[in-house]
Amino acid sequence: MMQPNRRRSAELPGRADPLRTTPRTSSSLITAVLVVALPLVVVTSASIGTIEVSFVEAAKIIIGHLVPGMPWMSDGSLTSVQDDAVWRFRLPRTLLAILTGAALALAGSLMQAVVHNPLAEPYVLGVSAGAGVGAVSFIVLGLGVGGPGISVAAFVGALVATAAVYMLAGKSGRIAPARLILAGVALGSFLGAITSYLTVSTDAQNVYSIMFFLLGSVSAATMDQLVAPTVALVVVGLLAAFRARALNALLVGDEAAASLGVDVDRLRRVVLVSAALLTGAVVAVSGGIGFVGLVVPHVSRIVIGSDHRRMLPAAVLAGAVFLALCDLAARTVAQPTEVPLGVLTAIVGAPFFLWLLRRDGADAVGLDR
Repeated sequence: MMQPNRRRSAELPGRADPLRTTPRTSSSLITAVLVVALPLVVVTSASIGTIEVSFVEAAKIIIGHLVPGMPWMSDGSLTSVQDDAVWRFRLPRTLLAILTGAALALAGSLMQAVVHNPLAEPYVLGVSAGAGVGAVSFIVLGLGVGGPGISVAAFVGALVATAAVYMLAGKSGRIAPARLILAGVALGSFLGAITSYLTVSTDAQNVYSIMFFLLGSVSAATMDQLVAPTVALVVVGLLAAFRARALNALLVGDEAAASLGVDVDRLRRVVLVSAALLTGAVVAVSGGIGFVGLVVPHVSRIVIGSDHRRMLPAAVLAGAVFLALCDLAARTVAQPTEVPLGVLTAIVGAPFFLWLLRRDGADAVGLDR
């Protein structure tokens, strides 16, 4: 009796099981832990700062704004200073960090699936470099260093970079994965050089703002800035959930996926464009934050397995928790100075990724193939 396609593809000579999974109970437990950890991290982050607010008080303030009529919001037990510190300053930046981490983890997971390259991540396409050129140009032209203007400029730069890399990667009407990676690296280097030139040629007072954006930060986050990343994450997340089985088919190769009825070229094009635009949406408001889209998907595959139906939700939650914790560390480890998020993610991510390479589970993410 013929075995299912997934079983046969897993037994191909020289190929590790492309759909290696942990038991459903274990993966569900891990996902549940991440779901519980996320609100705990939010409240913890909202309670820590120069203005003293306890964990319980921070939780009360957040609940009081979400559910009108709570008695503790008007009985004098909470001060207006505490309310502003939690709701206007700490919570928006924590939520933006969560959205950014989740978006970068999802984008990295999708890119690695369709490009067949374990080192693929959002910044390989040069999207962040394009956003950097847009933001730096906005600052250099004297149009300001904050507000929605710089976010719009960064997003436009990301869109231009996305369009350019896909034009360069096209071959006979198809997107070649290897060509896409090479085009992204080359374009990213070119745009990075433009950014460097703009940085050294501008006035000295602009350099700090430029460098802080390029290294990544959510310190100036507002509730209004959460709208675009949230919409982008929901749309791309639904697309990923809908196409999870097709992404699983890609793990066994393009030919095998095509034999299962998957339009490989169309799927690759839609997924890559979606991942790039998702990256652009968060880079526009958070700046350049690396390593999240590289490390988190790999860790998720090692812990959860390669089945995208289980791995993608875990990666999104893990990316959110990871970057929220990094933001908490960024504003506390060197007080009163704030460390750029991109610096912390590199410090944490690089050694951790090198440690993963030494483990037996490295072949689970395709690093030993």
